[in-house]
Amino acid sequence: MKRNSSSPRPVTILDVAAAAKVSKSTVSLVLKDSPLIPAETSERVREAAAKLGYVYNRRAGQMRGGSSNTIAVLINDLMNPFFAEILVGVERKLVDAGYIVLMAHTNEDVDRQHKVLQAMREQGAAGMVLCPAFGTPRTLPKEVQSWGIPLVVMVRTLGPGSYDFAGADNEHGVFVATRHLLDAGHKRIGFLGGHTGVVLEQRLKGYKSALAERGLEFDEELLVGSDPTRQGGYESMNVLLDKKPGATAAICYNDIVAFGAMSALGERGLRVGSDFALMGFDNVQDAAHSNPPLTTVDIRPSELGEHAAAVLLARIEDPQRARQLYLVEPKLLIRQSA
Repeated sequence: MKRNSSSPRPVTILDVAAAAKVSKSTVSLVLKDSPLIPAETSERVREAAAKLGYVYNRRAGQMRGGSSNTIAVLINDLMNPFFAEILVGVERKLVDAGYIVLMAHTNEDVDRQHKVLQAMREQGAAGMVLCPAFGTPRTLPKEVQSWGIPLVVMVRTLGPGSYDFAGADNEHGVFVATRHLLDAGHKRIGFLGGHTGVVLEQRLKGYKSALAERGLEFDEELLVGSDPTRQGGYESMNVLLDKKPGATAAICYNDIVAFGAMSALGERGLRVGSDFALMGFDNVQDAAHSNPPLTTVDIRPSELGEHAAAVLLARIEDPQRARQLYLVEPKLLIRQSA
């Protein structure tokens, strides 16, 4: 097919250089946001590029330079607002640092998670932030490290290792929550939600420690496992309420489980906060607006996300630095539910 000779010629970096009266290499450095070019020169180049309608192909520039400004963020469950709030913090920090964030939702699917990680590797991601799906192999951080890509694991630890991690002190958070309920006179305290994993183990350790401190025996009957969802909370609360002798309070694996538990209590004609004390974990924004407002363990999700991103940025800047470990100090946030 014959090309239309009247079609305009694409504007090139040489055209910008000529218009700004600088070299091609100077234009290239300006478009890559290099601090080596004086502000006055940089402004002149950008004005010339804008006037000519030149658009810089940043991806092509990265491929030529062997670098990337893309960060992969893999979230396990965006249906839970806790992880959405985490993502907001991660993205805010990385975008401020000049990176582009590519987010993927793995939906607690280990196979999907593996495929996404491989795809991000092929795209040349400059770093990865991972909240692991349930069942993620503990060897995964070593595999990603072997690719030469900086990795931060957040929220759910994968056990001992040399990888960077950002999360919360789960054991202490549940210990404080349990002690609060014990101080209020409750002795039959349930624990709702969660099936398996290191996070559940940590939280149950805090629960058991608080009971032991008061000389109370741990009762397996008061543990009701479930998916960490509203439906899981609803179902596990019904199971707990059917046990004899009945519990008068419960700590939930997370706030979402607590919201489901509230529904079950309401259906039974029990008032949360007076007939039954309920405790959440995370402090998602909705916790302050539930009915009644939910007492919870505050681990400041958005702030946690920002710290996870900061850990990754530090790793990118210095790949040889020692392992980084950031743990949010949980704070008990007293509202009307307990």
